[in-house]
Amino acid sequence: MGRFGSGERAFDEHVGRGDRDVLLQAAREAFEDARRVGAELLLLDDARYPAALHDLSNPPLVLYAAGALSWLEPSRVEALTDSPWAATANGHGTHQPAVAPPVVAIVGTRRATAYGARVTREIATHFARAGAVVLSGMARGIDAEAHVGGLAGRTAAVLGTGIDIAYPAGHRALHAEIRSRGLLLSEQPPGARATAGSFPERNRIIAALARMTIVVEAGRKSGALITAARALDLDRIVAAVPGPIDVPQSAGSNELLRDGAQIITSAEDALALAGLTPAARSPAIDAAGPDRAIWEAVGAGAHDLDTISSVTALPAREVMAGISRLELRGAVECLLTGEIRRR
Repeated sequence: MGRFGSGERAFDEHVGRGDRDVLLQAAREAFEDARRVGAELLLLDDARYPAALHDLSNPPLVLYAAGALSWLEPSRVEALTDSPWAATANGHGTHQPAVAPPVVAIVGTRRATAYGARVTREIATHFARAGAVVLSGMARGIDAEAHVGGLAGRTAAVLGTGIDIAYPAGHRALHAEIRSRGLLLSEQPPGARATAGSFPERNRIIAALARMTIVVEAGRKSGALITAARALDLDRIVAAVPGPIDVPQSAGSNELLRDGAQIITSAEDALALAGLTPAARSPAIDAAGPDRAIWEAVGAGAHDLDTISSVTALPAREVMAGISRLELRGAVECLLTGEIRRR
């Protein structure tokens, strides 16, 4: 420990004994806050702190995590059996350690068009099924669509609030689903509400964690363009989906393409850019009760709500609730016609 003799003495020399007590108390409170909301608190030098964040000039000093943090750890990731990133058996019948799945950010406007929402879900679902972690910020619009599509496999959300706060409030169910089946991250302390500055700070984390950032729709002042700019600064891949030239939501994303961003013209384009191939579609899901009945009802093709209610003999309200659950799982999708079909 050199001239100080011990870590404790070095700490005292650098911060002073009075400050030491204050800092230690603050650290205890932070860990207690994390424990209280069922989260893990990661410090900048922790072994489990995501390595990609060290590429930032101002990485978060602390990071709260809830859920599958192992997805960001190459040595501990649990591979999907139908994914090209799955562990493979060696000649002795055991499995080699899995390679960390690629993290792909999909971001865009809160005021998504029907086209933007549809394309986002399609791309996110393909990435999730191919084994990638679909990363976004859980905002309205494109972010939410990315997470819903990502729930077909892996999805992670970086929040601009405390990790226990669903923002917007209408995303409580999505927040709970991602926490249960995915990963939530935040540098804000539990209980922290959204502020004007918290979202640009969140965006730098998204840009650093992802090997590629895809902008689906973004106006000229969209926060998604901040994420794209930070990704470029970090030498990450930036791509965008082209949109109509007379739609404001596409103005910023179209300008990204003009300035050299990779163009995404299909889900297959996006997968190829990340070095992934489409995964085989699963013919069935693990569902029971009303959800199973709805799943079976849409097996032969798309149906409207009344038809599904008639076929399943379920009340319309119960059918709507079941469709929402299946949609969150990435099992079904709602068409622009109002019909429901399997993904």
